Order: sequence, then structure tokens, then C-alpha cells
Amino acid sequence: MTFQPVIPYGGAAGWAFLQRTQENQKQAFESSAEIQRDVQYFKEKIGKVETSDDLVSDRRLLSVALGAYGLDDDINNKYFIKKILDDGTLDTDDLANKLSDKRYLQFAKDFGFGDYSIPRTQISDFGDKTVAAYKERQFEIAVGAQNQDMRLAMSLERELSEITRKNASDDTKWFTIMGNPPLRKIFETAFGLPSAFGTLDLDQQLETFRDKSTQYFGAANVSQFAEPEKLDELNRLFLVRSQIAAGNAAMSGGAIALTLLQNF
Repeated sequence: MTFQPVIPYGGAAGWAFLQRTQENQKQAFESSAEIQRDVQYFKEKIGKVETSDDLVSDRRLLSVALGAYGLDDDINNKYFIKKILDDGTLDTDDLANKLSDKRYLQFAKDFGFGDYSIPRTQISDFGDKTVAAYKERQFEIAVGAQNQDMRLAMSLERELSEITRKNASDDTKWFTIMGNPPLRKIFETAFGLPSAFGTLDLDQQLETFRDKSTQYFGAANVSQFAEPEKLDELNRLFLVRSQIAAGNAAMSGGAIALTLLQNF
């Protein structure tokens, strides 16, 4: 049986507990027989994968490959995955470049079936890197089964740090956030935006994100979140607003205001 993470509280208290116990809980999770079997199988087989067909025809291999990018739900969409891999990423018309969810783009880049004559599966450390990402995200999924907010909070630093490091315009970075479902959820919740917000024109969404960022963090640029203090502020605001929205406690307007003040 796979180890199930323990998260006894929600909100900021739950996050503090998870941070204190995460190392031990993650180690217990990764030591479970199921995870160990999948990891070992991937390491043994991935070096023999030379085409997208080799990958998608092996469900066990594909499960780990997709899981490393948080794309587990696409395990049955073999034609779609094969198309993304075979197209590659070098042409603006490639499918991965057209999708708003940029996890597919990273997936296609890393495997390299459509970009190189020899795919990156042939690189000696490819299996180790993919497996490390797989274990990290599978633990996040296990945490999410107990508390979805904690799963999102765990992914925040990794996902946002990748964006802040990119040599791109600020608008491009915001659009990347908007195209990343976990990050988008965090920002929309932290900014108190309604569920229908995503139906607005993209330029209107961008303007709103920038305005809200200035309102809550004092600046409109994405690069500010490279600072640990700003990242922590974003995480706390997300967790507090998410807990309130979920109705985890019967709170009056005054209590809500007090909760927000106590966390900032």
C-alpha cells in the first residue's frame, strides 16, 4: 500500500505542519513498493525508447513520463500525446506551441522526439531526472488527495521560479502563468477573482493580474516573485483566501478581516 500523507489542518496551520513533516512524509511515500516498482521499471526501459510509438505503446512507461509533468490525466489520450511529441517545438505551428497549458511544451522539449534526430531519452541521466520529477509530483498528488490547496502550494515555488528565471518580457511571463493551470488557480484565488474570470479577453485578464499584483504586492511585474518574501506572501494569501472560500470555518466579516491581517 502506498503511504498516504497526513495533513490534519487546512490553511496556514496545515501548511506549517506539512513543511515541518514534509521530508519524512515524502521519504515514506517514495519508499512504498508501488512507487519503487514504477521508478525502477522506467529507469530500466527508457534508454531503449527511440520513438514516440515506443513510449505511448508502453502504458507503464507513459504513466511515469506524463506524471513527471503533472499530465497524468492524459494517460488514455495516446494519439494526442503522440502528436505533441512528434511535432516537436521548433515551429510555431507545432501543437505544443499552440496549447495554452505550457506543461505540454516542456514535455515535448524534454523528450525531443520531434526536435532531434536522436531523442533525449538516449542521454544517460534522462531517466534519473524524469524519475525525480515524477516522484515529486506524485507526492504532491498524494498530498492533494488529502488537501488540494496544499498540493497547489507545494507546486508554487517550482512552477513560478521557472517562469521568473526566463529571459522574456513581463507580459509573456504573465501569459505563461495564465496558461499554467496550477499557477493560474493560485493567483486567481489569492487575488479574489471569480470563476468566470477566465472567460474575459486575454488582454483584460493580463491587465487585471497586473493591477491586483500592484494592489497586494506593490509591483506589477512577475520577477518580484523571485524574492522568497514575495513568494511566501503570495502563498499565504492563497491559503487564507482558499480556506475562507471553502468555508472551512464559520467566519463573520470581522473574523475574515482579522484572519487576513494576522497572516500579513
